[in-house]
Amino acid sequence: MSRPGDRPATRPPEQALDRTLAAAVRRTRAAAGGLYLLDERRRVLCLVATGGLPAEYAEPWTRIALAAPDPVADAVREDRLVWVGGLEELARCYPRAAAAQPYRFCMAAAPVSGPGTCRGALLLLWPAGRSPRAGHRERARMMHAAHRISGLLRAAGEPPVIPEQPRLVQVHGLDTRAPQAALGFAERLPGGSLALDTEGRITFVTSSAARLLNHDAASLLGRLPWQALPWLDDPAYADKYRTALLSREPVFFHALRPPGTWLDFYLFPGPDGISIRVVETALADRPPPLMPIRPPSAGRPVGVSRLYQLMHLAAALTEAAGVRDVVDLVAAQILPSFGAQGLVLSTAEAGRLKITGHRGYRPEVIESLDGLPLDTAITPAGQVLASGVPSFFADPAEMARSYPKTPRLSDKQAWAFLPLIVSGRPVGCCIVSYERPHTFTADERAVLTSLAGLIAQAMDRARLYDATHQLAHDLQQALLPRTLPRINGLDVAARYLPASHGMDIGGDFYDVIPLDQHTTAAVIGDVQGHSSAAAALMGQVRTAVHAHATAGATPDQVLARTNRVLTDVEPDLLVSCLYAHLDLADHQITLASAGHAPPLMRRPDGRTAPLTLDPGPLLGIHADALYRPTTVPLPVNTLLALYTDGLVEVPGRETDDATAGLADHLARTDVSDLDQLIDDLVHHSWPQGWHTDDIALLLLRTTVTPGRA
Repeated sequence: MSRPGDRPATRPPEQALDRTLAAAVRRTRAAAGGLYLLDERRRVLCLVATGGLPAEYAEPWTRIALAAPDPVADAVREDRLVWVGGLEELARCYPRAAAAQPYRFCMAAAPVSGPGTCRGALLLLWPAGRSPRAGHRERARMMHAAHRISGLLRAAGEPPVIPEQPRLVQVHGLDTRAPQAALGFAERLPGGSLALDTEGRITFVTSSAARLLNHDAASLLGRLPWQALPWLDDPAYADKYRTALLSREPVFFHALRPPGTWLDFYLFPGPDGISIRVVETALADRPPPLMPIRPPSAGRPVGVSRLYQLMHLAAALTEAAGVRDVVDLVAAQILPSFGAQGLVLSTAEAGRLKITGHRGYRPEVIESLDGLPLDTAITPAGQVLASGVPSFFADPAEMARSYPKTPRLSDKQAWAFLPLIVSGRPVGCCIVSYERPHTFTADERAVLTSLAGLIAQAMDRARLYDATHQLAHDLQQALLPRTLPRINGLDVAARYLPASHGMDIGGDFYDVIPLDQHTTAAVIGDVQGHSSAAAALMGQVRTAVHAHATAGATPDQVLARTNRVLTDVEPDLLVSCLYAHLDLADHQITLASAGHAPPLMRRPDGRTAPLTLDPGPLLGIHADALYRPTTVPLPVNTLLALYTDGLVEVPGRETDDATAGLADHLARTDVSDLDQLIDDLVHHSWPQGWHTDDIALLLLRTTVTPGRA
């Protein structure tokens, strides 16, 4: 745990940064603030300075992966001010962060931008009670402070040193003086009185409070209560204090002063600190004797910061789908949280340790470790997995004493070997390593051990997911066309893009079907869901459409007959489909739609708009459904964009607005290269690259048919 007296020495540039951070907190009337700088090599945002709250509160957020769904990371990635108006908004937009910080407060993250790059972020926190919206002047003050920090970084020239622990900046000076009249008033009140500043330090204590706490006043002033009074160093009490400090809400709790005195604590927060009343608990209100009480001799419990950190990481692991996701998430989220630099994740397969992912190790080291038998003496991993007991080594000497036959394969200096056990069954081992000697504290060991169980569950799920996914993926790839046909008078390009997160298979499909020398059919569709069932149904639909099209059916007949096939098999999933019959000789196109989005048509003069169709119901609902055809001219140099709804269903935007924006963009874009055009259209709808649904996109451009004018 960081203590105010343990602050590292600061250089002049760092002192200027700290002063600017303290000034930003005061000028914005924030409760606390922090400065994050980007470690370019590791792609991690590091908290280098914090002020306004006890240093330990920052422990779960001293390292934030740049790719993490977090307000600070968003501010840096998107180079914009991110404002979160309260716990509800935090839970909606950043559920991971809300799980680890369940208090009522507002926050803002302002990017610290340099020329052509974003170097970090300024984070500010306000307690509950302020407006959930930030006015123009407030936003200007935040951005001004961030620009001031950016200027200091540019003036310093060389990149600032990123400390192992953030510097604690004194936003408000420690003042333990009290006017005599106020002291006399407090002393005359029944019970005891204390005052804490915003960083948790005791600034005032009455003699009656000192007696109740069984400490003299001099030993309490300037210290944190949970450091001066070990029996208050408990997550339950720390959480009450956090609630008072961050949410500015009065709280109350009982606490046992050893050996048997129960005390009542009433916390009354304000902008400059917390006033505390302490009285002996009335006999009638004392907790029952059966209530579990931790004896003073018991080991120090895991701090509340670590508990919330564990909740944060647990929430992150629930988002991991495949084994690669688990590896990436552990590397991006867990290594920075513990200040580690190396990771090896292995699974137990056929009596051997098969490495499934790693970070921070040379390839030759991984090659020497991959596939070792479980009883190997080269690494403790096998013994740890067999016993189910984690092992921690603070330095190479400690490793050598316990495992003298273990060779030095890497330059790592400290290790945590964590067995991955699911329902008593070993599934693998996780090795977390450090580039310098590292002493593992009791709470680090406890959290890492608990975390190993979460990783084990995630790995077990991920391996099952990967097996299921591979089966469905192979099925889908077999059903989509391997290549598109070459057609005289028509340029064609298509792309299938799986959703950016989750199972990257689904029911989106497309096809181009040559019918005769001058006519061609194009089809695109979307089966509901992401599963092997969706992929299988997609294959049925595509096969039915292809069969009816090549048999000479008109567009409306193709959809009607395919619909009857689906209603006969009674699928649980719904299907949208758009079928187009292109007559390249007479330059016209006839379309029929089963609840599918209309295509965009870019005419030779550049005018672009969605075609107006009369869509019928989705396939598989009513056996006798009708699908009315629509015929429109199709002159040379006309471009058609057929797509599934994943392209235009963007969170926060109306689908009609997204479609209109896409049409306007297509009208102004170079369409000479269809493959490049697909990339451009997808980027326009999803500029960050993370689309939430599958996307199928089929482009058709009419050209002059050889031999025709």
